[in-house]
Amino acid sequence: MHGLVAVLIFAGLVPVIAAAQSSLTGNPERHASRPPAVTYLYPEQIRVPAGKPAKVSLHFRVAPGLHINSHTPSDEELIPTTLTIPESSGARLESAAYPAGTIFVLPLDKKTRLSVYTGEFIIEAQIVATAGSHLVEARLHFQACDDNVCMPPRTITAPIDVIGD
Repeated sequence: MHGLVAVLIFAGLVPVIAAAQSSLTGNPERHASRPPAVTYLYPEQIRVPAGKPAKVSLHFRVAPGLHINSHTPSDEELIPTTLTIPESSGARLESAAYPAGTIFVLPLDKKTRLSVYTGEFIIEAQIVATAGSHLVEARLHFQACDDNVCMPPRTITAPIDVIGD
């Protein structure tokens, strides 16, 4: 009887040990199957008058089962979603209008209300570009969470083909 219990315990630990080893060795199969938390839906190409602000709509999608803090999270310790454009890109971000977040209540803590983005959301950016063609690598910084845990903050790129006339 004790031998059977030991075999059952060992058999139950094999998948746990394999998962831990996979995590430690960076097994690409394990990570490749996980979709990205946030996806930039489609690259934009815009023509703008050089030196003048032009509106561009940047479309993003949060993976099912996840949420990210809005640009104005409900607690100052939470990481807001932000959009930036590197200074060396030939364009600059004059302003960004973020959508209002939706209220999310944590299943384990009904008192906590978070302002989050889920599904698809759009950031309306005002971009000013110099004359010429520029591949602008806008950056979206966010922290994705599910109902139980938050992942480390990430930054993804949102390429925009900007033509300054």
